[in-house]
Amino acid sequence: MRKKKVWIFNHYATNMYFNKGGRHYWFAKNLSKNGYDPTIFCANIRHNTDDVIDVQHQKYSRDILSDIPFVFVKTTKSLGNGIDRVKNMSLFFLNLFSVAKNYAKKYGEPDVIIASSVHPLTMVAGIRIAKKLGVPCICEIRDLWPEAIFAFNKAKENSLFGKALVKGEHWIYKNADALIFTKEGDTDYIKEKNWDTDQGGDVDLSKAYYINNGLDIEEFNKSIVQNTVEDSDLSVGKFNVVYVGAIRPVNNVANILDAASILKEHKDIQFLIYGDGNERKGLENRVINEGLSNVKIKGFVNKKIIPYILSKSSVNILNYSQTQYNWSRGNSSNKLFEYMASGKPIISTVKMGYSIIDKYNCGIELEKDTPAELSKAILEIKNMQKEVYGSMGNNAKSGAENFDFVRLTKKLVEVIETVDVKSNKI
Repeated sequence: MRKKKVWIFNHYATNMYFNKGGRHYWFAKNLSKNGYDPTIFCANIRHNTDDVIDVQHQKYSRDILSDIPFVFVKTTKSLGNGIDRVKNMSLFFLNLFSVAKNYAKKYGEPDVIIASSVHPLTMVAGIRIAKKLGVPCICEIRDLWPEAIFAFNKAKENSLFGKALVKGEHWIYKNADALIFTKEGDTDYIKEKNWDTDQGGDVDLSKAYYINNGLDIEEFNKSIVQNTVEDSDLSVGKFNVVYVGAIRPVNNVANILDAASILKEHKDIQFLIYGDGNERKGLENRVINEGLSNVKIKGFVNKKIIPYILSKSSVNILNYSQTQYNWSRGNSSNKLFEYMASGKPIISTVKMGYSIIDKYNCGIELEKDTPAELSKAILEIKNMQKEVYGSMGNNAKSGAENFDFVRLTKKLVEVIETVDVKSNKI
C-alpha cells in the first residue's frame, strides 16, 4: 500500500534540522513510524543566525536527516525583526510556489499539506498550493498573528495595515480544510471576532483541533544521561530555583532577581538562570551591583544539556509578564513540558486560562506576578512535606506523557485522515 505523502511547510523548521528536534521534526519522525511519508519545507537561512544551507544558485536544495527529507527554500538573511525579516518571509512565500511545483514533478504530489505559522504567509501559500494540486490543507496556528503584533504595539489594529492583517487572517481560517491550534482556548479568539458559524460567520469550528506543543520523552530521558555538564552549582546540595529560557521583556526575568533579593538571607536557596536575550547584560550588572550572591546567570546553553540541568533543579520557574500577553487562552510553551518531564514542581508567574499546571496539579500559578508572591511560592514549595513535594513532581512527570509526540502525532493522524476522507468525497 502506498504511503500517504505529507508535506509540512514551516519557514523556521531550519532550526529543527540543526537541532535534530522540535515540533515538526518529531511529528515527521512519528508520522514515518505510522506509515506516512513526510517532507519538511523550510527556509535555507536559519533565522537570526549566519547559518546558511547552500542551494547552489537553485531555488531549493534537499537533504535527508533521520530519514526525513528537508527541502530548503531559497531566502535572504534575516537578522532581527526589521525589513530584512520582511524580505526573508516574502521571498520564502514567493519561492515556495515554484519549489512545490518542481518538487512534486520530481518526487510526487502530496496527499495533504500542513502549513504552519509563525507568520501567516506560509499558510496562505499552503492553501493556494493545495488548491492547485487538489489536496487538502491543514493550517496550524502556533501564534495568533496579528494579535501578537498588536499586543506589542508593532502595528495598530485599526490602521490600514492592521485591518489588512486581520482580513488575511480571517481568509486563512475560512479557507483552510482544517485548523490546528496549539493552545486549548485559541478558538475563543474566533468567537470573540464573531467569525464562527454559530454567530453567523463563515468559520466552521468543527474543523478546528487542539494539539499542543510537547516533547520527545524518550530523547529527553536519554539526554539526562548522555548530555551531562560539569557545574558545581548543580551539585552543591542547595535548593535550586531554575529558570531556562529567553531573557527579554515578555519573560520578565528581572522579577526573579527581585525575588532573589527578598530571599538572599536564605543561604540554602540559589537561583540559576539559563538563557540569553537583550536584557541579559542589564541583569548581570544588577547581580554585581546589588550583591546578589544567590543568583547565577549562566547564559546560553545548548538545548541538549537542558534535560540534565532540569534534572538537578528543585523547582522550575515559568516566568512571564502578566501584562505583555493574553494568557487567557492557555500556554504552549515548550519549556513547560520540559519542566514537567523533569519531574519537578513548577511555579508560573501567570495564572493561565485552560491551565495545564492546575489540570495536573504539578505546581503553583500566581495571581500576581510580584517578587513578594514569587518568593512566597518558592518558600511554600521548599517547605512542603516530602510526600507532598514528591507527589507534585510525579504529577508533572506523568502529565508530560500526554504531551509526548508519540501521542500528539496520533492526534495529528486523526486530523489528516479526517480531511483526507472529506477531500475524497468531493
